[in-house]
Order: sequence, then structure tokens, then C-alpha cells
Amino acid sequence: MAERVEPTGSGASSAGPAAPTRIAPWLAIYTVGRFAIAVALVLLLWWLGLAGFLGLLLGVLLSMPVSYLLLRPSRDRLTAALAARSTARKQAKAAREARLAGDD
Repeated sequence: MAERVEPTGSGASSAGPAAPTRIAPWLAIYTVGRFAIAVALVLLLWWLGLAGFLGLLLGVLLSMPVSYLLLRPSRDRLTAALAARSTARKQAKAAREARLAGDD
């Protein structure tokens, strides 16, 4: 039984040092950027004289391609963070299943 505790301890220590990928900061940056671009375009259109619902609708619609172009770096970092998190979770799940199956 003591032999079985040692591999479990070493397996847990190898999974422990892996730092989780931070997603929240990149998600917040991207979300705030999208809202800021939409608000800026709506205000610009209202300032140019396209007031009312039409200015709001056009500003929100124009913000989509503008955000796609301007926020590419933060979107790429967010995508990379999500992919790294997914990979880490799959590895942790495989390690946990191997421990439970006794395949140490």
C-alpha cells in the first residue's frame, strides 16, 4: 500500500506546478474594447447628425468589422489562452483517469 501512495504523490506533484492560464484579463480587455468601439462609433454618428435609432443601429453594425480589425491581437491572445486552458484540462483529466484506473 505504501508503494501505491508514492506514485500518486509524484503524479499529483507533476500536475500541481502547472500554472493555470489566465483568461479573465484577456476576456475583459476584449469585451471592454468591443463596447468602447461601439460607443465611439455611435457617438461619432450622432455627432455627424445621424441621430436616433438609425445612428445607434448603424454604429453598432459598423462596430463589428472595426472591432474585428482593431482587436485582433487581444482576440488572438484570448484564443491562445482558451486553447492552453483546454489542453491543460484534457491532460489533467487523462492523468486523473489514469490514476483512477491504476495505470500509474
